[in-house]
Amino acid sequence: MVEMATTVAFTLLALASLLFVFRVVVSPTLADRIIALDALLLSVVAGVAVHAARTGEAAYLDVMVVAALLAFLGTALVARFVGRRDR
Repeated sequence: MVEMATTVAFTLLALASLLFVFRVVVSPTLADRIIALDALLLSVVAGVAVHAARTGEAAYLDVMVVAALLAFLGTALVARFVGRRDR
């Protein structure tokens, strides 16, 4: 049952990631690209969480926390840059 649920989750995350990549490439503004890139990074973090649930390895949870923190800091930094640029 866990195998099937994680396979469905991986499929949906892959589909969402493809849509986020499309949005990063074809986006009218820089802010839209930043949001799409942040969502893409969060889908990667969710993929790591699904993999951790599938394998039962607790080491992946540390990777997930670090990746989420780096994604947040990167997005906040770029948003600050865009905010200063628009002044």
